Amino acid sequence: MKNYQKGFTLIELLLYIAIASIIVFTTASLLRFTLESRVKNQTIAEVEQEGIQVMQLITQTIRNATAISSPTIGASGASLSVDTTVFDLSGGAIRIKEGAGAAVNLTSSKITVSSLNFQNLSRVSTPNIARVSFTVTYTNSSGRNEYDFTKSFYGSAGLRK
Repeated sequence: MKNYQKGFTLIELLLYIAIASIIVFTTASLLRFTLESRVKNQTIAEVEQEGIQVMQLITQTIRNATAISSPTIGASGASLSVDTTVFDLSGGAIRIKEGAGAAVNLTSSKITVSSLNFQNLSRVSTPNIARVSFTVTYTNSSGRNEYDFTKSFYGSAGLRK
């Protein structure tokens, strides 16, 4: 009668450990990639959402205005003045000032706006038309690659005379 001991051999044990390690490494890599993708998508959504909202507010204000005061016909400028409303850039944020009130930031601290430019494309005796452009960058304080995103926005609007 032969006496066999139950259990694993050293080779079987090493093989099981290798297979388990591959599965754990693959799962961890997939999870990391998924989390980085989610953060990148949130970054892109934040930039696009704020850029679109600001562009829509500016173009809607232009459409509802009676006149473009600044910049003058054929000129460009870093601020736009229509009726009693002024849009400008200060400290990386687009601001709006209505009447005698204080200027209010339209963008959050999560993004930085640069290259704000308004062009008055109007001609004499035609409805006023303005072109708006600006660049929005996500504020990447951590230096992580998934937070790097920049997008330029362009739009134009004319008065509804």
